[in-house]
Amino acid sequence: MMTQYQEKAVVIRREQLSADNVRLTFECPDIAAAAYPGQFVMIRVGTGNDPLLRRPFSIHQAHKEGLLQVYFKIVGRGTEMLAEVGEGAEVSILGPLGRGFRLVESPACLVGGGLGIAPLLFLARELSRLQRDCGLDTVILGGRSRSEVEPLVKDFEQFGMTVVTTTDDGSYGQRGFVTAAFSSLSLPASCAVYCCGPEPMMAGMNVLCRARGNSCQVSVESVMACGMGACLGCSKPTRGGGYVHVCVDGPVFDAEEMVWNI
Repeated sequence: MMTQYQEKAVVIRREQLSADNVRLTFECPDIAAAAYPGQFVMIRVGTGNDPLLRRPFSIHQAHKEGLLQVYFKIVGRGTEMLAEVGEGAEVSILGPLGRGFRLVESPACLVGGGLGIAPLLFLARELSRLQRDCGLDTVILGGRSRSEVEPLVKDFEQFGMTVVTTTDDGSYGQRGFVTAAFSSLSLPASCAVYCCGPEPMMAGMNVLCRARGNSCQVSVESVMACGMGACLGCSKPTRGGGYVHVCVDGPVFDAEEMVWNI
């Protein structure tokens, strides 16, 4: 098992990317140096019992120099508290946790819907460092409206990828879902697809990739309390008839392995 660390991480930058979406950069040297694309961390704000449990967050970006980023939507008490943390404050971070993406040297297509975009930036950077032509790579970013997509476009463009954007309301990029944008692309069967987003989206991507002969890795989201396989709260059924624990067996799986409850 990969080494995990529990660190008191200092917030060095806070970005309000939209009304509900926040990006935090932490000075977190041990976890940042050990992190791999697709892994996650468990964060706890404060020292009291509100909230009692840590919350899981995808690693948005990590640098060997010691910086770690998370990108999240404010949806409840835990994320509200984290969003209110100011620069210079400390939080407790446990990680890196889970199994990440398997990087391959073939052309890549990254597909992110909503907060599913979060783990793909770290992946994009690491793919760009492989000895391969990154000009063949594509990333599809989808959200409900402009504010969920536009602030992240330049972050992906810096790695030489072609960026395609979609929004449900048509306010930015193509109107519609990322699955439609993916269907319109002419990609070779050798193209490796990496995907994260709502389950219906990933189920749709699984069907499309199967039909086109593309491999597809998915990063699965789940409610979890511990992040280390003890609470069994993140169990998911597989097509083989068994169960996997998202926190330790994933969060990244082959799309064909999963049972999609849609």
